[in-house]
Amino acid sequence: MEEWLSAENVIAVGTALLGVLATIVALWIERRVPRRKRIGYRVQMDTPIGSDEGAGRANVRLGLFGEGAMTDATLVLLRVENDGSQSIAGDDYTGRELHGLTAEFSSRTIRGIAVTQPGDSGHLMDHFAPALGMRHEASKLYIPRVPLNPGEHFKLLVLLSGGHVGDAISITGGIRDGRVLPNRSTTPDDTPPLLSRPAKLLAGLLTLCVTALSTLIVVGGDRPPMGCAEGRLTVIGSTAFKPVAEELADKYEKDCPGSEITVDAHGSAPGINELDEAGGKSSASPALVAFSDGPKPSGRPQLRENRVAVSSFAMVLNDRVPLKNLSLSDLRRVYSGEVRTWRELDPGLPALPVVLVSRNSNSGTRAVFQRRILRGFEEEPSSADCRTKDNPKAPLVRCEADSTEQLLDSVADVPGAIGYAELRSATVPKGLHRLSLDGAAPTIEDVADSAYPFREIEHAYTYGRPPADSLVSSFLNYTVRGSGQDVIRTHGHVPCASPEGLRACGDGPAIDP
Repeated sequence: MEEWLSAENVIAVGTALLGVLATIVALWIERRVPRRKRIGYRVQMDTPIGSDEGAGRANVRLGLFGEGAMTDATLVLLRVENDGSQSIAGDDYTGRELHGLTAEFSSRTIRGIAVTQPGDSGHLMDHFAPALGMRHEASKLYIPRVPLNPGEHFKLLVLLSGGHVGDAISITGGIRDGRVLPNRSTTPDDTPPLLSRPAKLLAGLLTLCVTALSTLIVVGGDRPPMGCAEGRLTVIGSTAFKPVAEELADKYEKDCPGSEITVDAHGSAPGINELDEAGGKSSASPALVAFSDGPKPSGRPQLRENRVAVSSFAMVLNDRVPLKNLSLSDLRRVYSGEVRTWRELDPGLPALPVVLVSRNSNSGTRAVFQRRILRGFEEEPSSADCRTKDNPKAPLVRCEADSTEQLLDSVADVPGAIGYAELRSATVPKGLHRLSLDGAAPTIEDVADSAYPFREIEHAYTYGRPPADSLVSSFLNYTVRGSGQDVIRTHGHVPCASPEGLRACGDGPAIDP
């Protein structure tokens, strides 16, 4: 509980919630808050059309205004539009007068008015009639209550006298749930806004969230990740799983500073015994993890089981014997000494003597082979060099190797030799090949569905239930459910917590009766 209430977690959760809240608020604003109605206006032209000298004197009697020549005339083009998101109806104008808006040209007098509108808005012209409020007095122009859909506009071309170009021009009026405001056009150099105001608010809040999380990662980058624990731990047990255990220990120590993990593997059985003895002498769960190739022997009820991975093993045979498949029954005959030469199994095979290369008695691989394949048959060595019998009465040359590499080298070098090893290791040397058993090839990829019998579940044992915040619990979680699964895969095993390993780790593989 304490690690979940750390400052890092509180900040991370808080920023995530802030991001979610910002999204909800933005959507609420977008959907629930009414959008205001708005009429915008702007001056698109304000220019003189006459001069005192008469040069360029304009005669504006064009059938448009009905005026003669003027020496102080100015021409203003005024654009009025609905630049909001809602339509504006005639009754949305709130003034008490017949008209809806008032345009005022300070210090100038209105002499004539012409109305223009875009070609697709011809219906607007029906509203510009004196009976509907269209008129002007001195500097004021009274504009009718023109209904406008979003984006619609009309233009007023106004002939003025007196005053100067650039004198103030304004439009006033009331709009229900809205406003009348000056606006401006978008020039070719302008870039239209990409985001609405709610979207800008949301983007800003999310940016703050990301910045906070990034700062947390950078500032806290030298801190151990969640789930790490400090202290010392010793890993014992399986020699077959020792390379995996060593890499797991190295990677955990790098990921979790303050931890010290020692791997001291001398075999599955010695590891189980050591763990049981250490737990019996301690009042608490000792800082020990024992890996075992297969389940512990019966008894020892205090040892708690964790299924870690599925490991496959392979029978390997010297290349001088061109045999690719061996039945389990024939394999047992070979190891019992009943078969002395390979030709006794098949007349097409060479008459080379059978040489058995086994692991020593502390080997977890040997224990799996005896349990899964030989069904408990004990192997007794008869040779130290895998070539001559030390015991003349022994039916076969049977030697032992202290390591997987030594076993593979012996099988490759001695004609007629056969042995067993971890599946991944058995693919490396030259001079030997793997055997299928009862027609099933050694496999890892489809371990859950394969009928291949020479495989076993790797277990990790603790004495009782270790404390949740202990290095033992943290290391087991790292191995079984965390980044340790990648390490397990690189060594040719299938993690029990992976989808393909779940079924295979439910029960041990069946073997022939």
